[in-house]
Amino acid sequence: MSAREAQAAKPRRRRTQRPKGEPSFLVIGRVLRPHGVRGELRLAMQTAFPAHLSEVDVVHIGDDHKPYPLKSFRLHKAMLLISVEGCDDRNEADTLRGEIVSIKATDAAPLKPGEYYHHQIVGLTVVTDTGEELGSVVEIIETGANDVYVVRGQVGEILLPAIKSVILKIEPSQMRVHLIDGLR
Repeated sequence: MSAREAQAAKPRRRRTQRPKGEPSFLVIGRVLRPHGVRGELRLAMQTAFPAHLSEVDVVHIGDDHKPYPLKSFRLHKAMLLISVEGCDDRNEADTLRGEIVSIKATDAAPLKPGEYYHHQIVGLTVVTDTGEELGSVVEIIETGANDVYVVRGQVGEILLPAIKSVILKIEPSQMRVHLIDGLR
């Protein structure tokens, strides 16, 4: 079985519940394929702060979070290219195809007030300004203009745009929202 077939055989897991406490690692991307012949990795970027990698010494690759010292990184055609120690040719890079790349949560870029990482939003209970519980955030859809929170509960599924007129307040245990016309 080739590396590509083995990767395709791996079951895809989608986290829909909030993990207990803060995670130890934050995903910054997934290895798409090698880039060039010197072991550089092309990543599908999953971070809003790629420039912050200049502050990071080590990335962690795979579900077991194997540490790799980060040699360099750069942006290329909306992709993130990284070079890590121990991955010096195309064949070595190809063995990492499909793996997640993460950093320690303690190395993450600091957030401004009112900004949140996705893991801090997924799992929150959503309550309207009238006190009605709608359910929990199970997924975040990135649309380009603004994120959309997918809320699932007893009333079904509701899509809430992450805009100030809808999202009133985010607290550690819940999100307060105002339902404008058309959101039900």
